[in-house]
Amino acid sequence: MSNSYLDKVYGTKPENLTGLYDDWAGDYDGDLTGHGYATPGRLARLLASVAPDRSAPLLDFGCGTGLSGAALAAVGFTTIDGCDVSQGMLEEAQAKRIYRNLWQTREDAPLPFRLSDYRLIAAVGVISTGAAPPEVLEQVTADMAPGTLFAFSYNDHTLSDPSYMDALDEVTESRAHIVTEELGDHIPGLGSQSRVYVLEIA
Repeated sequence: MSNSYLDKVYGTKPENLTGLYDDWAGDYDGDLTGHGYATPGRLARLLASVAPDRSAPLLDFGCGTGLSGAALAAVGFTTIDGCDVSQGMLEEAQAKRIYRNLWQTREDAPLPFRLSDYRLIAAVGVISTGAAPPEVLEQVTADMAPGTLFAFSYNDHTLSDPSYMDALDEVTESRAHIVTEELGDHIPGLGSQSRVYVLEIA
């Protein structure tokens, strides 16, 4: 495997990321699973361990090609919706036949659904360096309903970026608390780790 796309993600300007993910879509699953991509499964298991009802609608926010949705379905979540900015990624996700609904979102437009309609939300590798900026954590949690469980991950690059850690501190001080968290493998073949969090919105 070439790590060219993984390398490019961290050096690409935010306004060009959607195009990069569109180009990467066809090879994305193979590139990541070939190196043992572990974060989707870890996040799914951690969320399942605290979710009161796995049949409740769950939003896979930034679902990409559906690797995250497959991991969520594997641990028993049965009603999964997804959204992503990349049409190429969404086409791959649609082919997996995991999702009840799929939406394409835009950074400069309102979401085509209400975050407050969901009590379970997952975002695997979405709010991180090479993807959404840190302020997105505050923006999305502000629109979630009280009691919502929100599972997300920070990889090594993100954990070492003070702006993302400050965003997490702001959210946990103002509108949520950490229910559980876990540090573990992210992409073992590349020697990387990630921390998975589950927040409950106050």
